[in-house]
Amino acid sequence: MDMINRDEVLHVAKLARLELSEDEIVSFTAQFGSILGYINQLSEADVAGVEPTCFIEPSHDPLRDDEECESPPTQTLLANGPSVKKGHFAVPKVLGPPTGGV
Repeated sequence: MDMINRDEVLHVAKLARLELSEDEIVSFTAQFGSILGYINQLSEADVAGVEPTCFIEPSHDPLRDDEECESPPTQTLLANGPSVKKGHFAVPKVLGPPTGGV
């Protein structure tokens, strides 16, 4: 089994914009390794002939039929947002300028 390494944990943390302590890095390295090991076990399961399913009980289908309907007025929708600018929802900036290679 391939073990995830420290650099890979740091890469994931960077993508998630997380600052990890040294103890957390060690802990996540072990945890990610365990998760990947379990996924490897699952990939070895023989599922030939097993039908894919979404729900165990076929009569339980929580999805409704798609039906065409009128959209609510824009102002009604925008009234639900915490911040509106120029007729659109305003959201905080989440991405900054590129910070170099990974």
